[in-house]
This record gives sequence, C-alpha cells and structure tokens, in this order.
Amino acid sequence: MSSTLNTLDGLIARMSLADRIKEAMGEKSPADIARATGKTPGAVSQWLDGQTKSLKAETAALLESATGYRAGWIATGKGEKRIHVASSIQPGNFGTPAAIQTDPPLVIPQYAAGGGMGRGFNLTDNPPGHIKSWHVDHEWLRLNVPVHTGLRNLAIVTGFGPSMRPMFNPGDPLLVDTGVKVIDHEGVYFFRVGEEGFIKLIQRVPEFDGPGVILRVISKNPDFPPYDISPKNPHFEVLGKVLTIWRSEHF
Repeated sequence: MSSTLNTLDGLIARMSLADRIKEAMGEKSPADIARATGKTPGAVSQWLDGQTKSLKAETAALLESATGYRAGWIATGKGEKRIHVASSIQPGNFGTPAAIQTDPPLVIPQYAAGGGMGRGFNLTDNPPGHIKSWHVDHEWLRLNVPVHTGLRNLAIVTGFGPSMRPMFNPGDPLLVDTGVKVIDHEGVYFFRVGEEGFIKLIQRVPEFDGPGVILRVISKNPDFPPYDISPKNPHFEVLGKVLTIWRSEHF
C-alpha cells in the first residue's frame, strides 16, 4: 500500500504547470479561460504549451475563481486541489444537504460612476436605491457567472428607470463586467453618452448606405422607441456588459 501511495505522490509531483491548468480547465476552452482571467489568448496558449513556468498569485487566484481549483495547487501542485463544498445533514432540516463554504467570500462592489473617467455622470431617471456590495462564495460565482473577464472587473449596478421593464425593474441588481469595452455582439450593455448613463439592449445592424455597422439601442418597454447611435460617436462609451439580472417581484 505504501509503495502505491508513493507512486501516486510521485505522479502528482511531476505534473507540470501546464498539466495542472489543463486539468483545472476541464471542458472549458482556452477562449473561456482568457475571458475569465482577463488575459490574452496568446498568454493562455503559453500556459498550455508549457512555455510559462510560473504564475503570479493574482493570475492563480483568477484561475481559481474560473475553475474551482485552488490557486495554490494550480501554481505549485501542493496542497488541496479543489475548493470543497461539504454537505451535511443537520438536525431538523429533514435531510436537506447544507452547503458549507470554507473559503472567505468574494466581494463584488458597487460600480463607481466616476470610476475610470475622472468625472461622474448622471444615471438616467436616478436609481431608486443602491446595493453597496455582494459577498458571494467561489462556488456561487463558478456556477452563476462561468465566463467573465476577471474578478476585478465585476461590479453591481442598480437597475434604474422603467424603460427596461419587464426585463428588470427599478432597483433590481445587475451584475456587470466592466472589462467589456466593445460591442461585438448583441446583448445588454451599460454605457454612457456624454454625461448620461444608460442600460439597454444593443444590436449591431448594417449601415443603410455603407459597409460599417451602427448600434441600435432597444428598450424592452414598448413605450420607449428604439434609436440608433454610431459606435464612432466621440461621446459614446461602453462601461460594461450586463452578465446577469435578478428581477424582483412583489407579493
């Protein structure tokens, strides 16, 4: 038995950084990992090809969030491999498993309107309230937000105005990826025009008489008609992409 354990320990010790990253990735593609860590596809290729011999602690932490494998194990091959979510049956819970997360929670902050622009801006119709932050565990993030450009780019924006009903209501929390700065496919985006902020569904549509595209800004509420804007408008800036929406209902 001891010789078998020694053999297993030797195999684990010989796993390269590339092997550990591949195991942690599972069925995720290199493109998924690049988006989740905010790294370039070329950097991810270097990890997988074995050209990279070590990882910075920040990068290993981003991989942990994206894969559920511990940063320490990914970086060094030592310690526990996976983030464990234990289940137990507590008296009085009728046999329902209770998830226990032993790692410290991740903090997703409220978006700072003045953040990267050096000045603030108005949010259309003024938010009815603010959610200051979310505290979530690694497993929740992995299951609910499998693809993002990096933990540091996630922020909470409070839904504002009636124009997007029934997709979300004023005051609903929206999880935004502020690492997305270009509209390359249809989705719900957080953006500003001048000093006014908006959250709208945006489609890319061909120009009427040219080879380029324009952006069609669409509200879900039919009382608000769509309008077009040029992606070259110097007053237009993408602040992020809305990844997930939690829509409230009153009972």
